[in-house]
Amino acid sequence: MKNNLLKNELMAIFKNKKLLIPIIAILFIPVLYSGMFLWAFWDPYAHMDDLPVAVVNEDHGASFEGKELKLGDELIDKLKESSDFNFKFVDKNNAYEGLNNQKYYMLIEIPENFSNNATTLMDENPEKLKLVYVPNESANFLSAQIGETAMEKIKASLSEKVTETYAETMFDKITDVADGIGQATDGASKINDGAKQLKDGSSALHEKLALLAQKSIEFNEGVGKVSNGSKELNTGAANLAAGLGQLQDGHQQLEDASTRLKSGHDQLAAGVSKANAGIQTMNEKVPAIVAGTEQIEAGANNLTASLQAWQTEAQKVSGGMAQLQEQLKGVISQMPADSAQRAELEAVLNQLKNGTDQLAGSAGQLASGSSELAGKIGELNTGQLQLQQGVKELAQGGIQLQDGVNEISKGEADFVAGMQTFGQKFAEAKAGADKLANGTVELEKGLGQLGDGSSAMTDGTAQLKDGAKKIADGNSALEEGSKELADKLSEGADKASAVHADDKTYSMMAGPVKVDNEKIHEVPNYGTGFAPYFLSLGLFVGALLISIVFPLREPAAVPKSGFSWFASKFLIILGIGVIQALLAVFILLEGLKIEVQSVPLFIVFAIITSLTFITLIQFLVTTMADPGRFVAIIILILQLTTSAGTFPLELIPEPLQPINAFLPMTYTVSGFKAAISSGDFSFMWHNAGILGIFTIIFIAGTIAYLTIKHKKQYSSMTVTAAE
Repeated sequence: MKNNLLKNELMAIFKNKKLLIPIIAILFIPVLYSGMFLWAFWDPYAHMDDLPVAVVNEDHGASFEGKELKLGDELIDKLKESSDFNFKFVDKNNAYEGLNNQKYYMLIEIPENFSNNATTLMDENPEKLKLVYVPNESANFLSAQIGETAMEKIKASLSEKVTETYAETMFDKITDVADGIGQATDGASKINDGAKQLKDGSSALHEKLALLAQKSIEFNEGVGKVSNGSKELNTGAANLAAGLGQLQDGHQQLEDASTRLKSGHDQLAAGVSKANAGIQTMNEKVPAIVAGTEQIEAGANNLTASLQAWQTEAQKVSGGMAQLQEQLKGVISQMPADSAQRAELEAVLNQLKNGTDQLAGSAGQLASGSSELAGKIGELNTGQLQLQQGVKELAQGGIQLQDGVNEISKGEADFVAGMQTFGQKFAEAKAGADKLANGTVELEKGLGQLGDGSSAMTDGTAQLKDGAKKIADGNSALEEGSKELADKLSEGADKASAVHADDKTYSMMAGPVKVDNEKIHEVPNYGTGFAPYFLSLGLFVGALLISIVFPLREPAAVPKSGFSWFASKFLIILGIGVIQALLAVFILLEGLKIEVQSVPLFIVFAIITSLTFITLIQFLVTTMADPGRFVAIIILILQLTTSAGTFPLELIPEPLQPINAFLPMTYTVSGFKAAISSGDFSFMWHNAGILGIFTIIFIAGTIAYLTIKHKKQYSSMTVTAAE
């Protein structure tokens, strides 16, 4: 049993081509997994321009603020310049047909109202710009996801363009606003001037209203006095109407008397005429006169008595007329000074009084003359000579008397006509007095209402005075506020006028945020990012395939101990694992030109990773044979999902997350990330230490199992060989 077990294992490999060739092929398994996968997905975005995408432009364009807006055409122009995809600009029917036939991976449709919706930002119900994105996920799901990312970029670009358009319009409006604010400033200054005038006017209004309140009180008091006077006027008007009624009755009697007087006077005139004729005859026939002296004396006496009676009546008429005139003076004084009726009534009264006075005077003269005539007739007989002379004089006086009587007759006719006119006017005066009485009643009622209204006016003017004070105070505040408004508008106009915009300003408004992508531990491409995952996967699969082509359980010769049994197998698979790691590292460094933070540490960690997976597979297959390989595949599946090589651990289902800490691939991926990208070598060594613990556990488990198995299987052979 002095055979070298390791040597026997090596000889068994090299002598058996069926074993040697598969082992040599297995050396390249990690290269095939890591190298081929990483090569295939090294930088897929570098070939996006080969991915066919259909583009359909149905946009009709629109007009905005006098400018033609054709966002659809602008988007097409940008896509033509873009190398994101292999854009195919086709009509709608061909696009959807090609998408269904998997000629295109996705379709971008620009609707007909695309530009028009961009003009609705200021509308009550603005419409968003819509792009129709139709991916064919059945053709390739990842292409659809990549397409969504590209659509977000297109969306951002379009949003920036639309915002830029609105920003340009907005700054144009700001210029208009600045002009408007300037005009508003002028208007506000005028408002301020008006507010000052209004303030002064409201103060004056307050003063005048205060005066009005005072005068309204005086007016109210005056209305009370007028009301009392109207009551007295009402009483006087009633008395006037009653007095005028009595006066009208007296006037009627006077008119009747004047008619009778005229009739008597007419008779008197006729008698005088006859007397005059007789005097003339007597003058001619003095003797006959002398003879008839007695008869004349008797007639003279009768005439004297009649004339005295007539004188008495004429004096009564004159006195009654004077009394009537005095009574009417009070009535006439109540009539308006400029009234036509008053003037006419005064004229009639004056004419009537003059006539009655003249009549009384004439009657007195006649009575006196008649009396004298009666006295002289007695002396007639004694002085015939004188009679003749007297008759002559009497004849002359008779002529004069005839003329006077005619004048009296004429005056009496005028007097009767005047009395009739006076009666008519007096009736009108009576009707006016009645109306005056009725009017004073209505006046009294109206003055009562006026008194109530004046009281209400007094209260209202007091309230108006208070309101005017409030208006004055408010106008003061208005004047201050309008001044502040003018100042602020002026300030705003200056600031608005200071706004100057150009294409850079519009661009800043459209895209105010610029993201500086300051990466730490930058990963240049997909291949570099997935290298820790695929390299770990390749080394694990390589270790698993070793167990298939190289027997890990059966020794090439009888082992001396369980440890020697382990060592003979371990050293061979260790060498294979190291070669696998070196080949994989070489292809990544030289073939794919992967950039790492430290080439030596990258190589060292690849060897540590391979060693960990080899010891794991050796333990599983040695202890369980083929079931061990099945367990290894299960572990591989769990590692693929929980090692955070593709998606972050937080994104996988929560029940799977705790498994992450118990699987070695978790630490190989983390260590490779440190060696390749982050350069955090302390973290790499931390993960290497955990892998070392896994390795020691797996080695110890394998040794323990082989030691126990060696005792059971080879203990009797060892005793026999010793004898």
